[in-house]
Amino acid sequence: MSVPAFTLYTEDAVARFRRIRHQTLALCMGLSGEDLQVQSMPDASPGKWHLAHTTWFFEQFVLGHDPAYRSPNPEWHYLFNSYYESVGPMHARPQRGLLSRPTLEEICDYRARIDEAVDERLVHGITPELAARIELGLQHEQQHQELLLTDIKHMLSCNPLLPAYRQAPAQVQSRAAHLRFLPGRQGPVDIGHPGDSFAYDNETPRHTTWLSAHALANRLVTNAEYLAFVRDGGYREAGLWLSDGWALVQREGWQRPLYWQEDLASEFTLAGVSPLDPHAPVCHVSYFEADAFARWADARLPTEAEWEDAVAQLPVDGNFQDDLRFHPAAAPLGDGHLQMYGDVWEWTASPYVSYPGFKPLPGALGEYNGKFMNGQWVLRGGSCATPRDHIRASYRNFFPPHARWQFAGIRLGQDR
Repeated sequence: MSVPAFTLYTEDAVARFRRIRHQTLALCMGLSGEDLQVQSMPDASPGKWHLAHTTWFFEQFVLGHDPAYRSPNPEWHYLFNSYYESVGPMHARPQRGLLSRPTLEEICDYRARIDEAVDERLVHGITPELAARIELGLQHEQQHQELLLTDIKHMLSCNPLLPAYRQAPAQVQSRAAHLRFLPGRQGPVDIGHPGDSFAYDNETPRHTTWLSAHALANRLVTNAEYLAFVRDGGYREAGLWLSDGWALVQREGWQRPLYWQEDLASEFTLAGVSPLDPHAPVCHVSYFEADAFARWADARLPTEAEWEDAVAQLPVDGNFQDDLRFHPAAAPLGDGHLQMYGDVWEWTASPYVSYPGFKPLPGALGEYNGKFMNGQWVLRGGSCATPRDHIRASYRNFFPPHARWQFAGIRLGQDR
């Protein structure tokens, strides 16, 4: 099993490995063992499991690449494998919260021992293939850093006390930019990763696609705009919803975005319950809600090709995990497309399917993305929980249409 080599980041490989691994632990600071043990729903995982699984990934795909390697805890492979069927069986995902053993202390020790082993290999020099595996492991770790934050938020929201994860820096209150639709290019465009740095296999190959006449909103949909949809009976009007979405609204009793409080004036955040900022982007909405809002607004969601072409010349800049706000903020004033990166993942109208000519990575690592290309929708741009150096124009996130616990929001599109 081989992994294609690619250009590593300019940051020293050892320093990059240590920094990203340390950041995962830093996100757990202030949380108790009880906090890290709870699994609040089947789609979420306990913080303790995230700490262990990301370590298992390095043990399995980096250290385990050496035939002479022997795991100190081979029975843990069953506990912390996520979905790699070709590697072996795994513990059922909805039951991860039942794994009180190994203890948090044992898992932290496991992380330290695996880190030391990988660090030693980095210091003494590695092959291009092993470097590629380590970089994939670090990108995987950053994905789990975001999942760690979203899973912690959901877990704390289930507590009647609605406790805060940590206090966020004070945000400068500002008004959202005026909503405008900016025309996009029409005709053949190239999308997909250009191949000059790291990318997941689902971002390839780069290929040509056709864009019809269209326009994208200059900013994200705000809480105030979504509140107007709620007050106008958006959750009671069947004609606005896809059939499966309407059935879900009826079955689950949805009346507002996840984490909005009943008063429609406040919301639960990682800093506790806070006033609803009317100018900040609405977040924690499903694809079904995003699609229904777009229909109510006499618009539609952008396609992922329209989105990627719009950001082709834009720098990766925005409100990310690095800013420690852990919550979306109002769009800055300015011309052109705003908030294309950070704040909230943007639902697109594109189903998560392969690009023409797609080939997954060989072997077990080929299970990373390709086998999930059914029944899911693409999101673009990253969020306030995404590390800044993890995102890029071609990055394709994906979730099922009912998912709400991620920092997901809405940008509108229009046909022209």
